Amino acid sequence: MPRILIIDDESSIRAMLLHHFATRTWDALEAACGADGLRLADEATPDVILLDMRLPDMDGLEALRSLRKKGCSASVIIMTAWGTISNAVEAVKLGAEQYLTKPFELIELDTTLDRIIEARKLRLENLYYLERLDHAVVGVSNEVLKLHRMIDLMAENADTTVLLLGESGTGKELVAREIHRRSARRARPFLDINCAALPEGLLESEMFGHERGAFTGAHELKRGLFEVADGGTVFLDEIGEMPVPVQPRLLRVLESRSFKRVGGTRELQVNVRIIAATNSDLARSVDEGRFREDLYYRLNVFPLLMPPLRERPEDIPALTGYFVNQFNQTLKKKITGFTEAAMEAMTLYPWPGNVRELRNVVERALVLSKAPIIGVDLLPREIADAGGIPQAPEQPARKAQGPWRSLDRMEREYILEVFRAEKENRSVTAKVLGIARSTLLEKLKKYGVK
Repeated sequence: MPRILIIDDESSIRAMLLHHFATRTWDALEAACGADGLRLADEATPDVILLDMRLPDMDGLEALRSLRKKGCSASVIIMTAWGTISNAVEAVKLGAEQYLTKPFELIELDTTLDRIIEARKLRLENLYYLERLDHAVVGVSNEVLKLHRMIDLMAENADTTVLLLGESGTGKELVAREIHRRSARRARPFLDINCAALPEGLLESEMFGHERGAFTGAHELKRGLFEVADGGTVFLDEIGEMPVPVQPRLLRVLESRSFKRVGGTRELQVNVRIIAATNSDLARSVDEGRFREDLYYRLNVFPLLMPPLRERPEDIPALTGYFVNQFNQTLKKKITGFTEAAMEAMTLYPWPGNVRELRNVVERALVLSKAPIIGVDLLPREIADAGGIPQAPEQPARKAQGPWRSLDRMEREYILEVFRAEKENRSVTAKVLGIARSTLLEKLKKYGVK
């Protein structure tokens, strides 16, 4: 329901417009002078302002200048009984969208308003989707939109320690980088390290640095991760695999923002934000003595759970389109997307490898594809078969224990029964079965139905 502000000193005009907008169930406000109009525009944030050119305390152009100076984003329509070309040109320069000469027909006003409000709606929708696209985390599900809000919140609080939880392949590093990119620390380094990839001694040296001569082979001073990232963000991936002897040193950084290089005696102060990630159960690791309890609580200031892809299948088309565009550029291809049947199979597949697995599947399909659209035949077998039951390994023949029928046969009989009941209408049959029409056509072709 659009909100419209009428700024006009003629009470009869205001009364007529208020009555007219009430019949359209639009929210209309009124002001008899420029000062009241500017105040209401600030308080009520209208979508459209109908502004008279002559007001008792200022003219319409002056009021329009004040509105724009205050940052008012409403669409403005100038109304006047004393229209001149010069005033019209000046009003348009100041951002007015229309210039109506009194008296005007209400149908003319409605046509103008409908056009303005529709254009405004499209602008707002575009801004919304551009804002969503600006997020590196792609998706349209409620889970992803909630994750966007959490990322923005963590970006605003640039000193808060974040613990990213979730299965492998859900995009924990991507979220960590996005938090850093949106935060006040974005001009400083983002450095990451995998705590499971290095042995204890090397991991300690990489994180905290070492002095010359600290150990065999330490021929020169080395600055570590925390020192180089001062002012920025350090991302510790697979934090649950960090060796127990290294954990007290990390705890000291979290508590005092200070550390010593390996073999050093001087205390170094750093200002870094720590984002840690794990796909393991840290609470269980604490119970089993593999992870320090005090470190766990210092890291668990703001836990953020990454949803697995199987819990947000509505994001699969958006992610697939994103990866297709990405690999079209790198592989110099012009693939337009996947067939309905392929997309249906991908949506039904549980994706144990999450977004990383989907990305790999899309890349593989684009490499193999010679056609502009990718079909089921280019998907891995386990995904292509996602809509049905995978075949069991072949077993030695044995006597059946009951009047069993194969799943394929049951499916065929059921589809053909519905097809006949719906008078062989393919669209209606597909809708009743809850499958894509293209999927139904493929099955009918398989069954020999012309």
